[in-house]
Amino acid sequence: MGEQPAVRVSKLGYVGFRTPDVARLVEYYTRVLDFVLVDGDDDGAHLTTGADHHCVVIERGEAAARQVVSYEIREDLDLAAKRLADAGHRSERRSDIGPGTPDVLVVEEPGTDVPLHLITAQDPSGVGTPTPLRPTKLGHVAGFAPELAPMQAFYQELLGFRWSDTIGDFFVFLRCNAEHHAANFMASTSLRGMHHIAYEMRDPNHLIAMVDHLAKNGHRLHWGPGRHGPGHNLFTYHRDPDGNTIELFTQIDVMHDEGRGCWEPRPWHEEYPMGPRTWQPGPETVNIWGPLDQSALRR
Repeated sequence: MGEQPAVRVSKLGYVGFRTPDVARLVEYYTRVLDFVLVDGDDDGAHLTTGADHHCVVIERGEAAARQVVSYEIREDLDLAAKRLADAGHRSERRSDIGPGTPDVLVVEEPGTDVPLHLITAQDPSGVGTPTPLRPTKLGHVAGFAPELAPMQAFYQELLGFRWSDTIGDFFVFLRCNAEHHAANFMASTSLRGMHHIAYEMRDPNHLIAMVDHLAKNGHRLHWGPGRHGPGHNLFTYHRDPDGNTIELFTQIDVMHDEGRGCWEPRPWHEEYPMGPRTWQPGPETVNIWGPLDQSALRR
């Protein structure tokens, strides 16, 4: 990769949705997923699972997902802007993005025109002790990309992500910290926007409790429970009121020692030690336990 990139992402910050019915989506996030509404009105809202001001942004408009993605970075924004400019990417410094993020560097993601908001921190949410039901955090966001190579190069060479896994030649998983992926992309020339968004649960019991809660509120699973191959996370998938695919997961692979280059050993791994690899497409890759939801690999 050459010189150490000046922009080093440390974690996923937030993701944005547009919806024609702000109140309906806010009700889903607060009553069903147990998020906290930090601020909002008829035109939009900011919601959180914890100490950061928000991890979900909702705006009024035609239904669409992954309209913005934010990443927290280790460097100051001046250095990040210089690194992006040196690589030929125009960025814009903004102080009017919204509450909780008074200083934001905006750059467009190649091939999708999705604005990426680079921040060094968020204001505190003021949310106290987590409830037993609420997800722990926003875990990852999966999107569609017309071509994987330039997208992967942008994330790895400019934002400091590392390669975690690939399925065939069309689905790549990228990490910015110890966890298996914060961003993943499926190659598609016909689909745009978001493939799915994922929220982390503490453990299998926490995941089961939330799935029971979903059922009581009329949200049935369309895939899972199962265990993925890449990342090895336990998963369930359901849809929010706008039809966006929501993953709830736990037990994702972690790599605490980049020098060793392998995931922390788990009993369900296929080999020991296990590191990043290219997986062959197939039902056993996307769900080690059983059936394949055909839409999971739809492109």
